[in-house]
Amino acid sequence: MKKQKVLVTGGCGFIGSRIVKKLLEKDFEVHVIDDLSTGNISNIPLDQVEFFHIDILHNDLEDLFSKFQYDYVIHQAAQTSVAFSVENIKTDAKINILGSINLIDLAIKYKVKKFIFASSAAVYGHPNELPITESHNTVPSSPYGLSKLTIEKYLDLAHDLYGLSYIILRYSNVFGPKQTAKGEGGVVSIFNECLKNNERPIIYGDGNQTRDFIFVDDVAEANIAAIYSNVSGIYNISSNEQISINKLLSIMNDISGKNLKPIFDSPRVGDIRDSLLSNDKANQYLMWKPKISLYDGLKMTLTIY
Repeated sequence: MKKQKVLVTGGCGFIGSRIVKKLLEKDFEVHVIDDLSTGNISNIPLDQVEFFHIDILHNDLEDLFSKFQYDYVIHQAAQTSVAFSVENIKTDAKINILGSINLIDLAIKYKVKKFIFASSAAVYGHPNELPITESHNTVPSSPYGLSKLTIEKYLDLAHDLYGLSYIILRYSNVFGPKQTAKGEGGVVSIFNECLKNNERPIIYGDGNQTRDFIFVDDVAEANIAAIYSNVSGIYNISSNEQISINKLLSIMNDISGKNLKPIFDSPRVGDIRDSLLSNDKANQYLMWKPKISLYDGLKMTLTIY
């Protein structure tokens, strides 16, 4: 039986490489494109995947779509830092909006069966109520959140105009091994580095701001569930559990056997005070739910001391 082909953009990255691993376990033919700006080629098994070192704006992308006729596109490649987007609004838009539109256009032209898009809790902005459901107002407070929301709108329109099937996965704060300190879930990685180097971590704000953190393998499983599902639309991918940044550091201190005290600094522009995503819709329609607890995920993530 012919294997179904999946193109993973950003497949050498922290999340993308975990998705690649899960796809290979499910016996898909996996192709990866990555410009290696943040991803690492050592994250993927080059003997088992087709790898192309290009970015999502490159003209050669059409050659790949034409030659390989992909069944699915899992679009993970992105500029993922809220802080960077505030300082570099044009670069953020170029990568996250124009790059994504380039992929959507090719997915329509070459009749991709389903387009799976990594969106973010940042599309909601400052929430009116918690937990946040998918029907909550979307009023992004950063260019990053706006760029993600813009592509959600393009996908909705592409479905109506051209029949492109899609699933949007709005991630909460993803964490796990091999994560860099950049991006939304980077606080875990930053704290990890501080613990490793015995440096006091900086917390922006009073530390009582809250997030929900989701382990990277659970996110990868959600992308697999999206391929197999018969539904479309938008789904929160989260732990549905709320924790303060101060408590997060306390747990990481406990696991590592250390007692680092934070340095408190001013809140950053664009940061949201509290975020907690309901994952009920994904549970019901994607038949997905997280399996790894925050504590267990942190134990797997922290450097051995």
